[in-house]
Amino acid sequence: MGAKRALIVDDSKSARMFLSRILEKYDLEVDSAESAEQAIEYLGEHRPDVIFMDHLMPGMDGFQAVQAIKNNPRTAMIPILMYTSQEGELYLGQARALGAVGVLPKQIKPTDVSKVLYQLHLVTDRRTSEQTSFRPVAVTSESEESTDGSAVGAGSGAGAGAARPLTDATLREHIADLRRVLVASLGSQSDRLLADLRVMLEEVSHPAAPAAPARRERPWGWIVAVLAVVLAAASVFVSWQTTRERDAIATQLAALRKTQAAQRVAAPLTAAASASGAVAAAPEVKPIIMAVPYGGEPLGGLRLEGLRQLFDRLVTANYHGIIEIRVFPGRFCVVGNAAEGFSLAPDELLYSKCDSVAVSPDEAAVQPQRVPLAFANLVGELRSVTRGALDVQVLAGDPATLVTPYPPVAENLNAGEWNRAASANARLEIRVR
Repeated sequence: MGAKRALIVDDSKSARMFLSRILEKYDLEVDSAESAEQAIEYLGEHRPDVIFMDHLMPGMDGFQAVQAIKNNPRTAMIPILMYTSQEGELYLGQARALGAVGVLPKQIKPTDVSKVLYQLHLVTDRRTSEQTSFRPVAVTSESEESTDGSAVGAGSGAGAGAARPLTDATLREHIADLRRVLVASLGSQSDRLLADLRVMLEEVSHPAAPAAPARRERPWGWIVAVLAVVLAAASVFVSWQTTRERDAIATQLAALRKTQAAQRVAAPLTAAASASGAVAAAPEVKPIIMAVPYGGEPLGGLRLEGLRQLFDRLVTANYHGIIEIRVFPGRFCVVGNAAEGFSLAPDELLYSKCDSVAVSPDEAAVQPQRVPLAFANLVGELRSVTRGALDVQVLAGDPATLVTPYPPVAENLNAGEWNRAASANARLEIRVR
């Protein structure tokens, strides 16, 4: 059997090159088109096994191209994935209505591509027991022994005994998994940066032919200086992001330990309900809390991976109901201005010197059109797998509901003390009803 073939349709040369390199790692032959019109002309003579279609392009856009391809009986059966920065469930529904099989974000991860190719049967499943996705967050307690020696489940019949106890060893495994995600994310960003730099070098090394044969010196010194500045900036950014993610992991570890303690308190009540013949739903314990750092996307990053674990556990346990996610903002002491943007104030700065006390820009409101595309896809998968038995509600939390009270305003109050309280209050609270 010949090699599988993919077609990338995108007017961005760097985006085509970045996605091509990912696909070639799976032994796919990759062709590309700069426009939808060029792609349709290509399909007149070729039949790729999958098409990655950008949305916003000069001339015919991605939706128009999908409609044209699906209206042609000769090309209608080719699976098409929208490959775009567009977000929201509304966009996902429009894409699927036109015939696209799914939507991938422009900031794509190799793991996303691997999952899609496997689902389309274009590659074999390369996952191993060491490469599985994150273990789900424990939402039920392990089966406990009743007084007469028989095991009594803490969850519903389908989920009894499926949960693992949230021990220190389990927490260490969670930390290891989160670190692997961080490394994969940084690797993906590094690959994209290197791809952009290669494109820049190619354009400089092979410029368009000049109109006159005049000789011109190439500014190699300037090019090397620019590349050095770019690489230095990238190194600083990676270091800063690593520090932020490490702090977020530590906060989530503390939240998981609080959840463990709450589950231990609720376990005897749940066991008694099971022994009396009652059908147990998700145990009513304290909510799962995930910290959201200033500037972080509440439903993205490490929070998204934690929610994916929770959804997997609930599907395995065959729960029916609503997963309620409340987003609580934190009021941070920041410096800057509206034109250039705000950033967290230095810890030693007096609170009275803060330029503003405001919520993180990504936490200001919870609106359906602002839901990240990756989260919308995750919720769509959950609804599809459970056929609507499990659903998700995202709500804005009451800012007056605090985990840690803000310190009293005084002359000697500094920004660090205030922002530590804000960091504790900026959070997600997840309940399974």
